[in-house]
Amino acid sequence: IVIALPALAIAVVLAGQLGLLSGKTPDDLGVKDGRLKPPSNTENSASSQAGLYPDHPMRAYAEVAPLALSSDGPATMARLSTLLQGLPGVKIVQDKGDGYLYAQCTTPLMKFVDDLELWFDPVNQVVQVRSASRVGRKDFGVNRQRVEMLRAVLAKAG
Repeated sequence: IVIALPALAIAVVLAGQLGLLSGKTPDDLGVKDGRLKPPSNTENSASSQAGLYPDHPMRAYAEVAPLALSSDGPATMARLSTLLQGLPGVKIVQDKGDGYLYAQCTTPLMKFVDDLELWFDPVNQVVQVRSASRVGRKDFGVNRQRVEMLRAVLAKAG
């Protein structure tokens, strides 16, 4: 056992470095009928639209407030895009200037990937957000922390 545990730890880190823990990119991301994808079915996501899914088993866990605009919608989305570009491990996958931004956030050691979606909701004049881990049953609050960090930076900029 003394030798097996360190070997297992090394094997897991190696698996992460090889990208074996990154998960598969969801094929159902984006805005559909004014909604982002529902929260995950386990404790590993945060969503400002969790309330739109009242019977969802993780609604209460995932629920976060949308992001307030720091000026108008397009300017706020541009500010978020610039902010994300400067963060380590963040790769913007889609940002066409149409009010929807999709980024992948990768952890440095294990290479876990979280999917981050930001959408300027013109009806409610807020930025709806969804951040979710692809793999694992828990995220230890990482997705909520990411959303709250974005909220804090926007508040300082506004």
